[in-house]
Amino acid sequence: MFNGLDSETLLLMAGLLAVAGGLTGILAGLFGVGGGTITVPILYYCFGLIGVPDTVAMPLAVGTSLAIIVPTSIKSARGHHARGAVDMALVKAWAIPIVLGVVMGAVVARYSSPWVFQLVFVGVATSNAIKLLWGSNSWRLGDKLPDGPLSLFYGWLVGICSALMGIGGGAISNLIFTLYNKPIHNAVATSAALGVLISIPGALGYVFAGLGKEGLPPASLGFVSFLAFALMVPTTLLTTGIGVRLAHRLSRRKLELAFGLYLAAVSLRFILRLLGIV
Repeated sequence: MFNGLDSETLLLMAGLLAVAGGLTGILAGLFGVGGGTITVPILYYCFGLIGVPDTVAMPLAVGTSLAIIVPTSIKSARGHHARGAVDMALVKAWAIPIVLGVVMGAVVARYSSPWVFQLVFVGVATSNAIKLLWGSNSWRLGDKLPDGPLSLFYGWLVGICSALMGIGGGAISNLIFTLYNKPIHNAVATSAALGVLISIPGALGYVFAGLGKEGLPPASLGFVSFLAFALMVPTTLLTTGIGVRLAHRLSRRKLELAFGLYLAAVSLRFILRLLGIV
């Protein structure tokens, strides 16, 4: 995996992954997201540094991100559940459609080109950036989340988009919840719990989706890099509790602005790559 690479490149990669792990943990607790919006772009960049071909780098980044989200989402969900903020009825109602969406996403991942992942990432990240930067409390689709088929569709949508983006689903579910007037702390906590339903089958799906693919680096099982997992998870777990505490103590507006700007920058980077400019 590292043949022909100098020590500075390897140290840069290790440092980026460790820092990304720390940021992922804070975001997981603070926003109820798995942190994939941080990990996927950095993993994609790091895999490029070590010579992983572009046809493999993006699904490998997505699958590894989902694996990293497993322990993060479990810790975040437990922290929010201990505070009584998780809507368990909704988690149970969405369980089946979310898992179905995740499985479908993993199947798509095996046969799709890299641009599919990038396009989905750009679409969801851009819509969230707009909501975070310019949205207001007046942005509503309804006073409460609908029951029946539409609610199940939302669960499926969260599952399939999360599987294709390598995220814990909070970026999508938080957007849906807030558009239906769900209190923000309740939305964040419930999104954290949904991340458990997404990340476990998602990571397993990417393992099977990547089996036998050419260009995978050593220490990988399918589209999951255990080296990146080992570098990121320790710092992720160290900082998740910090994010949970911040979510229940601080005003979120400045943090929303910062996260929105980050999402906009990442989306622009992928758009430029899709257009062949960078």
